[in-house]
Amino acid sequence: MATDDKTEKVKKLMTQPEKIRNIAIAAHIDHGKTTFSDNLLAGAGMMSEELAGKARVLDFHADEMARGITIDSASVSMVHTTDGEDHLINLIDTPGHVDFGGDVTRAMRAVDGCIVLVCASEGIMPQTETVLRQALKERVRPVLFINKVDRLIKEVKLTPEEMQKRFINVIGKVNDLIEKIAEPEFKEKFKVNVQDGSVAFGSAYHKWALSVPYMQKKGLTFKNIIDAYNDGEDSYKALSKKAPLHEVVLNMVNRHHPNPTDAQAYRIPKIWHGDSESEVGKDLTSCNPDGEPAFVCTKIVVDKNAGEIATGRLFSGTLRPGDAVYMNLAKRKLNLQQVSIYKGAQRIQVDKVVAGNIVGLVGLKGVFAGETVSTKQIEPFEAIKHIFEPVVTKSIEATKAADLPKLVEILRQVGKEDPSIQIEINEETGENLISGMGELHLEIIENRIKTEKGLNVKTGAPIVVYRETVSKESPIMEARTPNGHNVFQFSIESLEDEVHKKIISEEIPEGRMKKKSEEIWKKLEEGGMSSDEARQVREIYKGNIFEDRTRGIVLLGEIIDSIMDGWKLVIDGGPLAKEPMMKTKFIIHDAKIHTDHMHRGPAQIYPSVRKGMFETMQKAGASLLEPIQTHLVEAPVDFMGAITALISTKRGVLEDVQQDEAGISITAKMPVSEMIGWSNDLRSRTEGRGVSSLIDQNYQKLPGELQENAIRKIRERKGLKENQ
Repeated sequence: MATDDKTEKVKKLMTQPEKIRNIAIAAHIDHGKTTFSDNLLAGAGMMSEELAGKARVLDFHADEMARGITIDSASVSMVHTTDGEDHLINLIDTPGHVDFGGDVTRAMRAVDGCIVLVCASEGIMPQTETVLRQALKERVRPVLFINKVDRLIKEVKLTPEEMQKRFINVIGKVNDLIEKIAEPEFKEKFKVNVQDGSVAFGSAYHKWALSVPYMQKKGLTFKNIIDAYNDGEDSYKALSKKAPLHEVVLNMVNRHHPNPTDAQAYRIPKIWHGDSESEVGKDLTSCNPDGEPAFVCTKIVVDKNAGEIATGRLFSGTLRPGDAVYMNLAKRKLNLQQVSIYKGAQRIQVDKVVAGNIVGLVGLKGVFAGETVSTKQIEPFEAIKHIFEPVVTKSIEATKAADLPKLVEILRQVGKEDPSIQIEINEETGENLISGMGELHLEIIENRIKTEKGLNVKTGAPIVVYRETVSKESPIMEARTPNGHNVFQFSIESLEDEVHKKIISEEIPEGRMKKKSEEIWKKLEEGGMSSDEARQVREIYKGNIFEDRTRGIVLLGEIIDSIMDGWKLVIDGGPLAKEPMMKTKFIIHDAKIHTDHMHRGPAQIYPSVRKGMFETMQKAGASLLEPIQTHLVEAPVDFMGAITALISTKRGVLEDVQQDEAGISITAKMPVSEMIGWSNDLRSRTEGRGVSSLIDQNYQKLPGELQENAIRKIRERKGLKENQ
């Protein structure tokens, strides 16, 4: 019966936005997120307290249990009472391993607040910075929980004063990151503070937590905690009764995280670019339950009974089973079959879901993460962009030829369940490619296809994805259409660094320009373009720009879209080795166009654009860029020589070396092509005690002596002719 009471409470609170908090838990790998989530669930009565920390309730997959890491984000709703008032907390637990960062990015779209978890002894780690960056990008408000404090007492044996110093250091670093990353109006507002209780510390493993307001209320001090550990197991186990983790943390959430109505007022202008004064705009910013429904899918779970369940945030309106809805990106109308809320791994069907909640919808056949669902056509929400792009690719095939159709279906499903995986299905050649963030990412996907989807597959050797670019400006080149009736003058040059940075960081949005794009022109000028040139930009695509410098050509307006479509095709696969292009500026200077539209269709335009791009690139120093990753490697001091030697064999460059009582921290840049097998190599060189985490990823020019060989190998692999 208790469960039914809880379900009824969830249903009731779901309709009161001021009582709702949508939150995520985010942290570096192994900082204790899943144990922490279990504690919150146990405290809210959603699972037994004995199982908390052992059950890993939000790790549904067998491989998550086996590896002891969270791979997918999981949703749960729970009720918590603060100062006599019930609140509904919709929680998403997210992965910490960088290979699964895509799940963190998507979770941040659905929530308004996040608990950043930091290990007390390890402190701020690269992935802590990444998850904070992902949160602040979506205007999600952070609070801080410093975990594993028991280790400071039992292993490091710190005094209360030393512990406070350690905490102040961690809090200072988190606030420095917020200062560095947040937008100007949120820099101060989003900082965490010990005094106001937006920082808590404790041990998820031993189920206790403290914050300054809670300590003042209960008359507890750090000394009490240290004494409890010194007095033996019974004494520190009693801490979970004196200062229960769920109570301290969920009180912090209810006080410091915004409710959906308050959050949407400042989040919507950032993540939805429609007209804020329109009816839909007002519904979204006010989280109006009676307005136009607008749901953003952030995750797809495949249920063997219900099929595809689209989980995500309902930003406005109310949805019921049977409602006719419209998928704005897929441009498809469908009827909802079920609407549901979450309670741990349990999905509970309800008769309606209301704005401001994280919900599950059934019936959206073919839905993708990032899709905007409404009842009438509206401006879709901004695309969910991941911080790092997939850089490692493998070919994948079914071991039995008869299973090919099943493999294609499973790969499409995998691409939906984890959109940070890129799937390329070539129906003609039968080659299927799967791209991910790293070897582990692909290994896990392969394993899931075998175990969960029940299909035997084999994969090829890992392939690294390169980029093509130019190093200088080309002269103006002429390109004719195959029929000889149209002539274009093109040139190509490298894109300004600052402009490229702004496109990659999404300060400048991608897409075709609308008539008045004042905001974008201003940003292009800030990046170093002249005012005139900024106004000549017609399209931004995958970090490249198309410019129109022609004057008064009457018929150009009728074919400019075809020219830009042809340009995009070459951007997707450049002339050197059919690898994607980046950081280029392609310019049309002049054109002679046939008056009869029969002679200037796409079949004529595309080949001439392709020819123009190939010839201009040859003159502009075309070259390959290779993906480079910056890693932080940590290990005991004894292994310093072994690690530096390993990095040098990988064409790596040491950036920084730090040493303290805990061991060494080495920051190094290494080409992804040399990092195949990196995890195993590091493990064997450090007797399993070395840990590596990704800090950053970018592209650099492949050294000249390696260019020719790399291009030849890629062309051979892709079956391209020698001089195509």
